[in-house]
Amino acid sequence: MKTTVVAWDRLDDIGLVRHLEAVASRRGLALGWVDASGGGVLPHHQHDDACDGRGCLGSVCTQLRDSADPWMVLSPHPSMREIAAPVTIGRSIVGALLVGGYAEGSLSEGEIGLLGELLVEAAREVAGSAAVPIENAAVADSAPTTAFGGIIGGAPSMQSLYATLARVARSESTVLIQGENGTGKELVARAIHQGSPRVDRPFVVTNCSAFNDNLLDSELFGHKRGAFTGAVSDKPGLFEIADTGTFFLDEIGDMSPTLQVKVLRVLQEGTFNRVGDTDTRKVDVRIIAATNRDLAAMVAAGQFREDLYYRIHVINLTLPPLRERVEDIPILAAYFLGKQRHGSRDKELSAGCLGKMIGYPWPGNVRELENEIERLVVLSGDDPRIDEDLLSARIRHHHAEPREEISLDPGSLPAAVESLERRMIVDALRRHRGNKTRASADLKVSRRNLIRLVQKYGLDDARS
Repeated sequence: MKTTVVAWDRLDDIGLVRHLEAVASRRGLALGWVDASGGGVLPHHQHDDACDGRGCLGSVCTQLRDSADPWMVLSPHPSMREIAAPVTIGRSIVGALLVGGYAEGSLSEGEIGLLGELLVEAAREVAGSAAVPIENAAVADSAPTTAFGGIIGGAPSMQSLYATLARVARSESTVLIQGENGTGKELVARAIHQGSPRVDRPFVVTNCSAFNDNLLDSELFGHKRGAFTGAVSDKPGLFEIADTGTFFLDEIGDMSPTLQVKVLRVLQEGTFNRVGDTDTRKVDVRIIAATNRDLAAMVAAGQFREDLYYRIHVINLTLPPLRERVEDIPILAAYFLGKQRHGSRDKELSAGCLGKMIGYPWPGNVRELENEIERLVVLSGDDPRIDEDLLSARIRHHHAEPREEISLDPGSLPAAVESLERRMIVDALRRHRGNKTRASADLKVSRRNLIRLVQKYGLDDARS
């Protein structure tokens, strides 16, 4: 039978829970919890030992299961209230976190809302720290815990990342997250915010590649009425919305040089102007930036400002691609299966299906794996077992190609150069799935020159 373990007796090990407890304590409240079996400690038990604890705990679980709200206010006794948020793994409520007690006076609606939102984030953190259920025989019996909510993986590179995140989150430093698409850059940025002193302040996200230059300028910095056609009213930008909180700028490498100057000003002085406005505004924002591009190479090519690069490169985190932590594929697959439960029936991957997944290089990384699991769950219908014949063709038919060895003829320098050149082009095309524009940037040659070399060596089919 499959079980999920939450270390309820070690909640204090989770930074966000400690922060929630401190916020509650300042209001004369206490933190409590409920597990799936109805055991636990409610906040008011710390003041009322005569309470029928088991009955109260069972009532909390029942009310949470019947509610569609992310958090709710309970009234276990007259003149007191408790705020509760469910701890959910997959589609199952495995317990709850609560804040309440015999506080002097009444909480304002604003305080209740703040505590409710903090409870929801803390509950997610607790769920993320739980051991992931594993059924496949090829998977180890126990899974590693996550240091920050929602980040799954036990590979050495991930454990090293968790240790770094624990230190980075507590600082106010600007962070640059680098990694391929689908490696979870936004998830890491959110984890940094949740573990930071700004956790109860806004967390704002924008993708710099999703807008043209003019729209991104207005999106980031806002605009004054009449600044351009369609600007019918004043509009605050995302920097203002993120004030006192954290702003995650995804794909910052796609930002134009003009906007790079404005972002640099915010980093250096904390000031900016709305589009079409002469009034200078000031904000206090922690910036986390991310990109899948080589910013150092872009700086060398004059495509990215060097001064901005060093301002956002205070702390650099590089996320490993999934193909470099294949031991996490079974753990992630099991986790996504739990999220995609088909009705009340659990599903599992056959050994052959899991083996094919482990052998595939996952160019789309964790996002691609999650999408594949969702597809498999739908296609498998009511079958509890998912076999390899349901896998996408690209995964089912993939076979690892043996690495071509470079044979260097010591008596022929031109032949050795050609062999090395060919090998480097093949590797670049495979890394970028045949995309010649990205491969040429990686190799630091023009796209036209790369196409000429590809034709020269007959490498049109060279890709992963």
